[in-house]
Amino acid sequence: MQSIKIRSYVGKDGMLHLDIPLEMSETELEETVTFKAVNQTIKIDKNQELKDLEGHDFIKRTYGCLADDPISKYPQGEYEERDAIE
Repeated sequence: MQSIKIRSYVGKDGMLHLDIPLEMSETELEETVTFKAVNQTIKIDKNQELKDLEGHDFIKRTYGCLADDPISKYPQGEYEERDAIE
């Protein structure tokens, strides 16, 4: 028996969709699903909190906010040559 812990989002339709990759195929399984609501808050600044379920709205509001000032990736330098593993 294996246990897998995942975190999912239930949309407006009230349906929970689970896509769980397994290392087996063509096998009959018995599943037990236990769930609990998560109402965790994220601090954005001193005056504003964001609930997990509002995360999608937060992304929509802030997506592209750095378009005029993009993040730069600096050169990584040269890596040393190592002996091959035998």
